[in-house]
Amino acid sequence: MKIGILSRKAELYSTRRLVEGAKKRGHEVTVINPLRCYMNITSYKPSIHYMGENLEGFDAIIPRIGASITFYGTAVVRQFEMMNVYSVNESVAISRSRDKLRSLQLLARKGIGLPVTAFARSTKYTDHLIDIVGGAPLIIKLLEGTHGVGVVMAETDKAAESVIEAFRGLKANILVQEFIKEAGAMDIRCFVVGGKVVATMMRKGKTGEFRSNLHRGGKGTMIKITPEERSSAVRAAKIMGLNVAGVDMLRSNHGPVIMEVNSSPGLEGIEKANKEDIAGIIIEYIEKNAAPGKTRTRGAG
Repeated sequence: MKIGILSRKAELYSTRRLVEGAKKRGHEVTVINPLRCYMNITSYKPSIHYMGENLEGFDAIIPRIGASITFYGTAVVRQFEMMNVYSVNESVAISRSRDKLRSLQLLARKGIGLPVTAFARSTKYTDHLIDIVGGAPLIIKLLEGTHGVGVVMAETDKAAESVIEAFRGLKANILVQEFIKEAGAMDIRCFVVGGKVVATMMRKGKTGEFRSNLHRGGKGTMIKITPEERSSAVRAAKIMGLNVAGVDMLRSNHGPVIMEVNSSPGLEGIEKANKEDIAGIIIEYIEKNAAPGKTRTRGAG
């Protein structure tokens, strides 16, 4: 098979491991920087060009689209879909998961456990917004933040009001969520491939840090999850429409609550914690499922 990996940096751990996994199984693999692609959008023969060459003959692509390039990156994925190239995660699913508000609304509609969440852009009724989620301590997030950036914990109602008003001054969209104290600054990352949880890890924030992101110094260790947690992770990935996903959840007193569904989950932490060839599992999934015209959306939506 001829596989393209859409990634801005070939030296990134996740990209390198996917290249190794594909080559190990005898596939031809090319790393493509999506920002350097340019497209011919036409009705009968859409094409993608890269560094002066026409990208053609690909059987499948693996999008590794960073949050900062979601708009252009998903446009490139859509173009491949229009060319009947199989994408392990489709453009619509990536866009859906990147929109924090939309993804939470979709999960809530399907009855997935979530932290109590309020959403606002500009409101003078900050006290009411705080009351909706049960008061402080609470978490305030910028809608566009990633890797724990733009996430603040307010320990008092007064502090929460100050942060919300500061964000309001930026004309920013914000999410206000209940603080799950019993989680103890730990969350669970479930790595889902093809509707199955293939690896799990517990991520614990460094001392004094409520965020457990590995990018912020958190530590990941393998963990055994409950059947309810496994079911929640699989359902969340399915609702987003993602074949490969990192589902982040907290253990609360009322069961697992989903925090985020990531369409480009990193491989380094989860592979090292589980001592598992996750990259190889993704390539094997592509081998079994890639076929011309199998993309559900065909670049639409």
